[in-house]
Amino acid sequence: MSTPQASSRTSLRTALAGLLITALAAVPVYAWFTQDVYALTLFGRILAFGLAALGLNLALGFGGMVSLGHAMYIGLGAYAVGILSSLGLHSGWLHMATAVLVTVVIAAPLGWVALRTQGIAFIMITLAFAQLFYYVFVSLKAFGGDDGISLQQLSDFDFLTGNKFAMYVSLLITVLLALWVLQHVVASRFGLVLRATKANDRRVQALGARSLPYRITAYVISAVLCALAGFFLANLTGFVSPAMMTWAVSGELIVMVLLGGMGSVFGPLVGAFALLLTEEGLKLLTERWPMILGPLIVLIVIYLKRGLWGLLEER
Repeated sequence: MSTPQASSRTSLRTALAGLLITALAAVPVYAWFTQDVYALTLFGRILAFGLAALGLNLALGFGGMVSLGHAMYIGLGAYAVGILSSLGLHSGWLHMATAVLVTVVIAAPLGWVALRTQGIAFIMITLAFAQLFYYVFVSLKAFGGDDGISLQQLSDFDFLTGNKFAMYVSLLITVLLALWVLQHVVASRFGLVLRATKANDRRVQALGARSLPYRITAYVISAVLCALAGFFLANLTGFVSPAMMTWAVSGELIVMVLLGGMGSVFGPLVGAFALLLTEEGLKLLTERWPMILGPLIVLIVIYLKRGLWGLLEER
């Protein structure tokens, strides 16, 4: 039986989540009337990185898999758009299907190899593969190399062609669907076993459950969400670059998860919102904004161990 305090916290979290979603939904309306395309791009980046952070959180927050290579999947999703567009193939469904298929083909065996290790070995394997793909795309001079690719045409969905407003709305709907799916996945038997493997993998196996298939599945799902984030990011910015898949971007995703609340479904979206908006605000104030942002994030992670979203539960 829930206590009045627990019901109050749940109501507060629901209200704040609804407020954040409403604010994100109002962005294209504001941009339409003011013709402020920058706002659409900025909050589109927040949603895209929020989607990627939601994916990473399934592996990191619920499965305990510390990956420094998830930015690689953002890059794969973005390059599915960039490369196919440069070849004259503009179908949005083809771009999206290619991003998902390539990601699954790469993430499944990579996860199978990496998840047979633990701790620092897993981190280094994911980092090594991410750096490998980074240098592969840097060497592709036919597709921009280190300079990247400027899209001549966005993904063609007929009703979405060249329309960043519709693309933003589609991204918002995708994020909402991801939240709904992840909520049900975490609450399912699959989620229960996944969380148990994070707590003690050996005990899970001692009870007769094979943990590796659960962990690989979670890893692949998280990679696919990152690839979809890359697909939308390429269409919103109109640009694809190997810089999207560097280890630094993977580090930013981890910060978003920790900042928002690792192991909470909605927390990573809050973390992406807080980090990118704070970063943008500090850039307006000073050129030395990293010297302020870095210590600020460290203090938040140290003193708010459950993140900004977890703070509501503690209160």
